[in-house]
Order: sequence, then structure tokens, then C-alpha cells
Amino acid sequence: MLSDLEIAQRTKMKPIVEIAEELGLKEDEIELYGKYMAKISLEVLERLKEKPSGKFITVTAITPTPLGEGKTVVACGLGQALAKIGKSVCNAFREPSKGPTFGIKGGACGGGYSQFLPMENINLHFTGDIHAVDTAHNLLAARIDESLLHHNPLNIDPHNVTWRYCVDLNSRALRSIVVGLGGRANGYPRETGYDITVATETMAILALTTGLHDLRKRLGRVVIGYTYDSKPVTAEDLQMAGVMTVLMKDAIKPNLVQTTENTPAICHAGPFANVAHGNNSALADMVALKIADYVVTESGFGADCGFEKIVDVTCRQSGLKLDAAVIVASIRALKMHGGAFMLRPGQKYETIKKFAETENMPALEKGCQNLAKIIQIVKTFGIPAVVAINRFTSDTSAEIDLVRKKALEAGADDAVPVNVWAKGGDGGIELAEAVVAACEKPNNFHFLYPDDISIEEKIETIATKIYGAEGVDYAPLANQRIKLYTNLGYDKLCINMAKTHLSLSHNPEWKGVPKNYNLAVRDIRASVGAGFLYPLCGVFPTMPGLPSRPAAVDVDIDEAGNTVGLF
Repeated sequence: MLSDLEIAQRTKMKPIVEIAEELGLKEDEIELYGKYMAKISLEVLERLKEKPSGKFITVTAITPTPLGEGKTVVACGLGQALAKIGKSVCNAFREPSKGPTFGIKGGACGGGYSQFLPMENINLHFTGDIHAVDTAHNLLAARIDESLLHHNPLNIDPHNVTWRYCVDLNSRALRSIVVGLGGRANGYPRETGYDITVATETMAILALTTGLHDLRKRLGRVVIGYTYDSKPVTAEDLQMAGVMTVLMKDAIKPNLVQTTENTPAICHAGPFANVAHGNNSALADMVALKIADYVVTESGFGADCGFEKIVDVTCRQSGLKLDAAVIVASIRALKMHGGAFMLRPGQKYETIKKFAETENMPALEKGCQNLAKIIQIVKTFGIPAVVAINRFTSDTSAEIDLVRKKALEAGADDAVPVNVWAKGGDGGIELAEAVVAACEKPNNFHFLYPDDISIEEKIETIATKIYGAEGVDYAPLANQRIKLYTNLGYDKLCINMAKTHLSLSHNPEWKGVPKNYNLAVRDIRASVGAGFLYPLCGVFPTMPGLPSRPAAVDVDIDEAGNTVGLF
């Protein structure tokens, strides 16, 4: 059996200029990055502003396991399948972070015969967007330390600087550091740290901006910390917003690529979904919706994470509107939620393989409670929900039938098995037809909460209606932040919850549908430029660490100069 990388390397790609022509893009609306990648000029939005937008579909999932449930492969396969049934379609997806690529999870281009190409470029340096974000973000961080050294004219409190450094790699040793050691010439000594680039506000801004001038305004609003008398200090105060915009002026242009079946896809921005908002850029969606009749995007992790955020963060800020959602479920994950086994990040699949691949109807039925909750979350926002049962070779017909039955009982508009990993678009025809039908159904798309309620009310609405909590427990620091942000007028910002993706709750050990608990909020941070507050629920790092044997050790070059080991 061929590996994902071997399939990708053996696929004959079309020149990207041909993909662009098929979408109706003009020659001067693309900027080539080699033969198979191009950036799309934002001028296309002005040219097509009067054209009706296409149908907007997001692919989300049940609460995932560390294995991943195949959300990207299903999203890619759905796009391929829609093309096979004669629809004008474009996928949109996030750029992979090199942290997961070289850590545990691997790359994020799908798999098998439903992949985004060129897979190697997308998973590695691509068109340099993440590097641009990294440079702009760290330039501001460096400016803060220089300002502190040069007599601190803005009266910044060194103990209340919230802007940290970043790097797009897993490096746990950089989570907490001290800078400025070695005497006055090396800066003002203070504690800080590194976040992974895709968890930064700068990346969130790239993903939420709607244009170059909007980018400039957002970067100017960035709050880097506070003065000794608790007044916010911004990137504009430090005179850094302009140069940051210049560094990112090309990065805001969406990137055009293709699938293994030469259907179009746009890969742009890569915010994490447990800390940031977990969706590709609004600009990618806006462009795709003007050049295709159906746009398939993917929201990070489960519906309690990326899906809630595409509605309450991305759509709220961009004006976009969803027409349907696809919920990816796997039999093995549902059995885990039903108590058949426990798999923790970094644990080898072989240790639980027999439990995951052995028919266990009682555990599967119990695990379907998680699926039912996820369906309820999607329906809360007033849009149709189609369940995609991502088939693995060990799944039995009885298991598939049970999941479909439980999904329909829970209110799904349809539930169908898919096999796009092995068959590409042909394995997703039934799903494509179900999604087209769902997009034609009445739609009452709406947000979960209004802008003008208090910070506490917004958090508690998400906690109770989405996570199933009975209430919220705020740590003293979180209460202090609420008071500060309310006084500063930040209470009108939307909420971007930061929590584990491995549970509906804040505790990654609580599987299925946790009940009888209060959501723990230990801190609340402000991303004013991105336009949201992010409560920290439970304890988790914003800089992941590498396992004892990271995926990076298998990546190499063979005698012919080909990449091997990337997945």
C-alpha cells in the first residue's frame, strides 16, 4: 500500500495557471510561486463584488481522539466528489503548522487519494506566509524590549507585558524564559516566553482581516501590555503597526493549490483551534465564494472548538454565512467515547488497536452520545447537519448502521459513510449529494450571543449551551481581567474560548458528554487587534512540546533527492 507521500508524489498535477483559468481568474489576478502554487490578488473581490456568493459548507467533527478522525481528508474528498457530480467547487483550508508536522500529528493536507497538493510545499515553507507572521510578530516583541531599555518612554510595566515571542516549532524549553541577561547592553531583564506562531494574535489577525487597510487598523489596535497605571499600550504607540503591515502585505493574499484530482483549493492562514479560532482566512472564504458555487472549508477540532468559532468569530466579523455543516465521525473514536479504550497523546496506536478495531456495539452506542451532542451544537446555530462516517477497514456494516441510526435520531439531516481516503471523490458521492440537498433546506443561521451582553454572560452562554456545563468558576485573575476589560470597553468583543480539544469540557480526561461540572476559567486575555477575548479554560500550553520520538526523525532525502518520511 502506498503512503500518503508516495501517492502525492505520483499524482500528476496541473499547472496552477490552468486551475486558475478554470476558476475564471484572470492572468493578472494571480502571482506564481513556481509551477503549482500561486497567490490570488484581492482585486478579484472588487471585480466580482456584484456576483452572488456560492454555498458555504464547513466540515467539523465529533470530539476527536489523538489519532484524528479524518476531517481534512473528508473535506478534501467532499470537494472532489462535488466536482464529480458536476458542481463548481473550491476547497479552503488552513496552512499546516510545522509544530504538529514535526511533532506527533504530522502534516495537514488530507490523506490517501484525497490530498491537497503540492503536499510537501504546503506542509513545509509553502509561500512564506507563516514566516511573514513570525517576523512581524517578533519585530514587535523586540521593539518592546528595546523600548524598556531606552528609558521606557511609554511607561510600560515590564511585569505586565502580554506580547510574547513566537516560533512555528514545538519547543517546550522556550515556554518560559528570561531575556535581557548579560548586562545593560543586552536589554532589560524580565520574564517572558514563546508561543507557537499559529497560536499568536498576529496569525489570528491574518486569518480575520478583510483587506490591507483593515490589516493595518487591526495591527495598530494590538495591545502588547499595560503601563504602571494599567493603561493599554498598543503596537501603534510603539510605531510598529506600519512596518508589520508591510511585512504581511503579501501574506494576506490567499494561496491557490489543488487536490489529487486537480480540483481547486485555497490554503491560507493557520490559527490553532484550541487557543486561536481554528479556521482558514476569511479572505480565502470570501474569494472562494465568488469564484465557485460551492465552498468547502474545515473548522479545527470538534464542533465545540472550530465550528463554534467559525460562527461566533469568523462569520461575525466578516459577514459570511454558513449554509450547512458536515460532522465527521469515526467508529473507533465513538468506541473510545463509549469507554472501550483510552488513548492519550503520544501513545502508540498498537497498544489499543484490538479494542479500536473489534466490534463493540454497547461501547459504540454509548459513544454516540457524543455524536448526538455535536449534532445538537450545529443545529443550535440554525443550519443543516450532515454526518460523514469516515470508514476504516475494520468497521463493520452493523457498526455503520448503528451510527447512522443514532445520528438521524439525534436530528442529523442525513448520515452517510464515506471512503475518500481509498477512492478519492468516488468515495464521497453520497456525501456530496447529501450536502447539496442540505444546502437547499431552510436556513436560520444565527450567532450564539449578541455583542452587547457582558463578558460573563458570553462565556456562560458558551459554557452551558455548547459545552454542557452547569455554570462557570472564575479564578481571581479571571475576575480581575473581566473588570479591567469592561472598564477599557473590551466587553463588546466576541469570545474565543481556549480549551482542550480532547473533551467537550476543560478536562481532556472527560470523554463522551461530561455532565454535572462547572467550566474552570483561570485567566482571560485580550486580542484586541483580532477582535476577541480568549478565556483560558483549564491548563494547557500555548507552546506544544515534542514527544520522545517526534515525526521529524523520519523525514529525510533519498538517493534521488526525493523527500521521504513526511506524512
